[in-house]
Amino acid sequence: METTGTGRRRTAERVHDALERLVAERDVWVSTAHPDHGPHQVPLWFRWDGRAVWMCTGATSVTARNVRAEPRVRLSLPDTHDVVLLQGDAECFSDQEVPQDAAEAFTDKFGWDPRVEDGPFLYVRVVPRTVRAWRGEPELRGRVVMRDGTWLE
Repeated sequence: METTGTGRRRTAERVHDALERLVAERDVWVSTAHPDHGPHQVPLWFRWDGRAVWMCTGATSVTARNVRAEPRVRLSLPDTHDVVLLQGDAECFSDQEVPQDAAEAFTDKFGWDPRVEDGPFLYVRVVPRTVRAWRGEPELRGRVVMRDGTWLE
């Protein structure tokens, strides 16, 4: 993927590029907040299923505790020169209740199956409501490429 250009992409191009990255990338920064303890941010592996981001974390982790208390999250792909930010609400599934197709797709991508680990894990699904994508200052205006769960054109 080319990320060094300084020209302004049309919205449709930004959507296309963001979707390509959601399929190809491995890591996402997950920002959560606890009502009493404030913000928390960690990188997690993720899988995009075409509609939602699926992640997995320890069932007793700070991230797991936070999304149970406050499901609103922000996700960010790691490239600061090709920004993709997603916002949505987290839906949680224990490692015993996660839909089988989602768990198997996660395992296929990473070669790791949290369901067979000793400790409990929590699968977190986020359907984005808002997505912003931009490459540098020329693209700050018009950076919203999804609004209210609908991709813009």
